[in-house]
Amino acid sequence: MSPEILVVAGVAVVAIIVLILLFKAIWRVAEPNEALIISGLGAHTRNELADSLGFKIVTGKGTAVLPGFQTARRLRLDSRATNLQVNCVTQQGIPVQVRGVIIYKVGDDFSSIANAARRFLDQQDSMNGAIHELFTGHLRSIIGNLTVEDLILNRERLTSETRSSAADEMSKLGLVVDSLQIQEIEDETGYITNLGKPHAAKIAASARIAEAQRDQEATEAEQIAAAKKAAAIRESQIQQAGYQAEVDQAAAKARQAGPLSEATARQEVVVQETRAAELEAQLAEQRLQSQVRKPADAKAYETVTLSQAERDARIAQAEAEARETELRAAAQASQVKQAAAADAESVRLRGEASAAATRATGLGEAEAAKARGFAEAEAAKAKGLAEAEAARAKGLAEAEAIRARSEALSENQEAVIAQQLAENWPQIVEAGSKAFGNVDHMVVLNGAQGIEEMLAKALTLGGTGLGLARSLLSGGAAQSAVPAGVNGAEPPAKNAVDTTS
Repeated sequence: MSPEILVVAGVAVVAIIVLILLFKAIWRVAEPNEALIISGLGAHTRNELADSLGFKIVTGKGTAVLPGFQTARRLRLDSRATNLQVNCVTQQGIPVQVRGVIIYKVGDDFSSIANAARRFLDQQDSMNGAIHELFTGHLRSIIGNLTVEDLILNRERLTSETRSSAADEMSKLGLVVDSLQIQEIEDETGYITNLGKPHAAKIAASARIAEAQRDQEATEAEQIAAAKKAAAIRESQIQQAGYQAEVDQAAAKARQAGPLSEATARQEVVVQETRAAELEAQLAEQRLQSQVRKPADAKAYETVTLSQAERDARIAQAEAEARETELRAAAQASQVKQAAAADAESVRLRGEASAAATRATGLGEAEAAKARGFAEAEAAKAKGLAEAEAARAKGLAEAEAIRARSEALSENQEAVIAQQLAENWPQIVEAGSKAFGNVDHMVVLNGAQGIEEMLAKALTLGGTGLGLARSLLSGGAAQSAVPAGVNGAEPPAKNAVDTTS
């Protein structure tokens, strides 16, 4: 590389270093907690307040400061704290000593920064003394209007009044109060101490009472615990005695296990035998039901049905024979009537012929009339005899039918009675059950069999009319067998047999 190039490079490097040093010398940057106060030639901003003050305020950014022509100084914007200790007198004339703390800072607006810069830019460490003196005066004036009770019970009022009274002065100084706290209030006379003694005594009494109550409750709890402990011991002893009794009982049972097992086995045998006997009895009952009772019921039903059919056949046969007799008697009566009419006509004709003959022989009209009347009388007599014979034949036919029905009923009384019992069986059962109508409480010892026996006995009460039915049927049949007109007996009604049956 040539010497000329090296010289040029060295000059460029030196120029850059010079520029950097120059920029560093003239460029100032304001930290977040401070403000740059720039005064000198051309130190102004577009802010009218800054123009009127004759200096420039920069916060949060950088700016160029011409050395020799301008000066840049820094004003801290962070918080500051100072302690307060004020001796003053309350409204009651009681001297008190108030101790507190104030936390303050320079305001963030340009007006506050300008006011603080004018007053404290070169004397920033003297801010604490100024604030202490300022708030001391305000505290003395405010506490002189308050009582000790107000100071103790309402410290918020004291702090708020102090801050409001000092607000104007703080604004002129460019400062703002972040916090004002009253930490302690003391008096030399012991007023505050005596003020709290009644409450302390009350609290002490309450504490003693509470302690006594707690002691009493503790004693009661101890006694209850002791009683529960004794009860637990008693229960334990009782349970132990019970367990010992169970052990003794188990031992006794173990000793009697042999005889007890034998007795249990015998009991099981007896139970099984009893069960077997019950099953045999049920089997016998079922066998009796299937082999005796149901066949007997079927046979009785068959007997009743056959008897009823035979009775109906006999009655039908008797009615047919009576109808045949009646028809035969009617035919005979018709024949007799026709024969009598023929005889009467013959007599009349003979009379007319005789009358004609008499007229012919000259006997005269009187004899002719006599002969004609005699013929008519004979004809009427013959007609009456024919009608009487027909009525007699009809009566004999009806008597024969009644007699046949009576014979049929007399031969089948049992069937008729069985039919009547079957038709009226619901009424018979109802009449038999009335025997239990007035019974309030009844004990049956034999179960279902006992109930069946009682119902059977009750129904036999209704069966006592069986003999009466037989006698009535016999008497009705005997009376119906008497012919009409014999021994002065009245003819029976046509439907008398139907009513009896």
